[in-house]
Amino acid sequence: MPRPTLHSTSPAARTRQARSTTVALPTAPTVVPPPLARGVAAGALAIGALAIGALAACGGSHQTSGDAAKVVAGALVTPSRGDSSGRPTAAAAAGAGGIVVPPDVSYATAESAYHARQYPTAAAMFEAYAARRPENPWGHYMRGLAAWKSGQLDVARRAFEDALTRDPKHARSLVNLSRVLLEQGQSSAALVRANEAIAVDSGLGEAWRTLGRVQARRGDVRAATDAYRHAIVLAPTDVWAMNDMGLLLIDVGRYADAIGPLARAVQLDSTVPTFANNLGIALERSGHLTAAATAYRLALAADSGYARARVSLERVGDRSDAAGVSPIDLSAAAAAFAVDLAGTTRTAGPA
Repeated sequence: MPRPTLHSTSPAARTRQARSTTVALPTAPTVVPPPLARGVAAGALAIGALAIGALAACGGSHQTSGDAAKVVAGALVTPSRGDSSGRPTAAAAAGAGGIVVPPDVSYATAESAYHARQYPTAAAMFEAYAARRPENPWGHYMRGLAAWKSGQLDVARRAFEDALTRDPKHARSLVNLSRVLLEQGQSSAALVRANEAIAVDSGLGEAWRTLGRVQARRGDVRAATDAYRHAIVLAPTDVWAMNDMGLLLIDVGRYADAIGPLARAVQLDSTVPTFANNLGIALERSGHLTAAATAYRLALAADSGYARARVSLERVGDRSDAAGVSPIDLSAAAAAFAVDLAGTTRTAGPA
């Protein structure tokens, strides 16, 4: 049966591209979990010096691939443009109606629409596929992902629940159901699903990252940071777990502690402006104004239209570091964070 791509795309994340492997669907499919497929761009930044000039702007990395329109079963489907996160805007979600899909649409065709970021179309295609092959949890799962990215939270929730009806231990449906529930403001239910995902597969980094987000929403900072640490130990290039951890520490006023994970995230991938901007905030609030200005410039090098970084850079300007604050070596801060993580012990599940 088709081996679908692993998707971690939370609405905040969401600049990442997944690789897809598609095989022919046999008559009686056997559901096989997909292999972990994670790609993180190597950082172009020599972070110790924050060499901005060495970076190329990557503003086109979020463009929708493929033609501007596709014909599906004789009906012209014009894709709505999403926001820079890769998730369609409300207008895109509103345009999901009226899509004509052949009842025999293949998994590969639906998955192609998903990867082209035609999420409303992909959701309709996977709905048709799941109706024809209801025993395959991956069809329901992919419908849930596409619906979620279309802003159809109720549809996404039902699709993930349908997948779990077919396979109660479908870890990725548990993870993404937790994310949907969190968006719907149901943090207690989201916590249950995140813990269930970890109980099924304690080696799934995305489950731990999701648990971190749930615990952060619930205000349990220690549990959230522990979960983020586990996610990064399992996947040392999980830059979004690093970013989320740093952002949480900023939110609770632990600015100096936030520098390490954010510096490491930027070191691994300097093309995501969010990482550099959050690093700039942690540095600015720690009194490292010179390094903060450089981080904000890095965010703008990645995306010249990133308004938050531009406002922050104007605020910092050419101001000197706060009195008594020594220059910071961000390369050393990133390395120290990595070394600190080495002392984290894997567990079979959350405490």
